[in-house]
Amino acid sequence: MNRAPDARSYDLDALREQMLPHRGGAVTESIPQLAEADPGLCGVALVTLDGDLRSSAQSDVVFSIQSAVKPFVFALALHDTNRAALERVGIEPTGEAFDAIKLESGTGRPPNPMVNAGALLTSSIVDGDDAAARAERIAAGLSAFAGRSLRVDEEIAEAEQRLGDRNLALAHLMRSEGTLRVEADDAITVYARACATLVDAEALAVMGATLAAGGVNPCTGERVISREVARDVISVMATCGVYDGSGRWMREVGVPAKSSVSGAIVLSAPGALGAAVFSPPLDEQGTSVRGHLASARLSDDLRLHAFDVSP
Repeated sequence: MNRAPDARSYDLDALREQMLPHRGGAVTESIPQLAEADPGLCGVALVTLDGDLRSSAQSDVVFSIQSAVKPFVFALALHDTNRAALERVGIEPTGEAFDAIKLESGTGRPPNPMVNAGALLTSSIVDGDDAAARAERIAAGLSAFAGRSLRVDEEIAEAEQRLGDRNLALAHLMRSEGTLRVEADDAITVYARACATLVDAEALAVMGATLAAGGVNPCTGERVISREVARDVISVMATCGVYDGSGRWMREVGVPAKSSVSGAIVLSAPGALGAAVFSPPLDEQGTSVRGHLASARLSDDLRLHAFDVSP
């Protein structure tokens, strides 16, 4: 992986200004709170592995993390099960939508932890004797990744539960296969609260940097997960993090990432930096249009592409 020697002086406000004229995509209408998002919002932040945080205008706008939570829930499940979670969920890309009603043939496992079925499963196996305890474990773990206390938006969590019919179908399907070993409603509750966690681009960039630093939060110095767990998570982000657009993403951007229907993208360039972009309008794969463009420009400017052989 090429390093990013110019990250400290990189002008994120200039990058943001270059993205603003792009008007493609549409804000999701999956829940009312997301449908109300301002399509003009755009914020960018990055964190180097010595803890230097850089950010643009609107990087402090608060939003729900949604699917960008999946790598971190996967990390907590791996940590809490001593990586035995790898036996409970697959790691292969699907070429399917994130909420496809589909499990691995012959095993009944979710295909990977970056789709909804996988996240329902991983959020059910973190430490905790009941749904409330597991939700609290995830809240504490996400806060450790971010280096600050994060809170859940209760209205968004309620909407996620009430309108999550496909997630409920996936939970019942995994229950019928014997893969999910908690009640379907409990699994939905824990996952909905994880998705409703409030962050901004700065917090999400720190979370990405914690993975990129091998599990140590570069801003607090706290070891959140092991180096092995961080490697597992980043590997799956590279192959599955942008769903059926993951191949195009890795060709164009070349940095492991996770997209989100709230318009957030979190990036982890191992040994280099973490970054986050937030802009609500999405493409057909559910990835932020401006976020994709900004990530590609950032990767090119800082020579972050994993497969680029620079002279």
